[in-house]
Amino acid sequence: MTSPPTARDRAKAERSDAILREAARLFAESGYNGVSLEDIGAAVGVSGPAVYRHFAGKQALLGAVLIKVSDDLVSGGTRVAADGSTPEERIHALVAFHVEFALGNADVIRVHDRDVVHLSAQDHSAVRRLQRAYIELWIDTLHPLVEADADELRLRVQACFGLINSTPHSTRAAARHHSATAAVLAAMAESALRATI
Repeated sequence: MTSPPTARDRAKAERSDAILREAARLFAESGYNGVSLEDIGAAVGVSGPAVYRHFAGKQALLGAVLIKVSDDLVSGGTRVAADGSTPEERIHALVAFHVEFALGNADVIRVHDRDVVHLSAQDHSAVRRLQRAYIELWIDTLHPLVEADADELRLRVQACFGLINSTPHSTRAAARHHSATAAVLAAMAESALRATI
């Protein structure tokens, strides 16, 4: 039996979350090589060395950012897909979930696109494993709706991700908060997934 978290535990967790958020923002703005631990610490009101109380270093912090978002995609996608009672409902829920993720996490998408090469081998492997699990979840959901082999289903899913994940580069920040943006992206993504050849 574990003891409930103390106020100190909660404060440490909140500080770690704040460091992750600011690291993602700064990496997105300036790139991994353009950001120091001092920059990240200053963004959350602590010294650079104080960041070491939460993360082993800048590379570990990058790993934590990308592993957390990959894990959130797998767990969240699994949850929303399980709520659907038909294949159509499940794929619709997955598309809506991923659109919401992309519109709300533009910084992390930018960081992944540009800085995944800076991950440690261990963290890179963890991110790839989680990404494969997320892709397989989509393939399993799409399979009853599209008559295609596994390679084509994978192609459709990854092309759909490319369409949705382009939003940090193709939309202004203000537009990402409009419901019309989400509706257009969702409709396009579902059409792309199920396009006839």
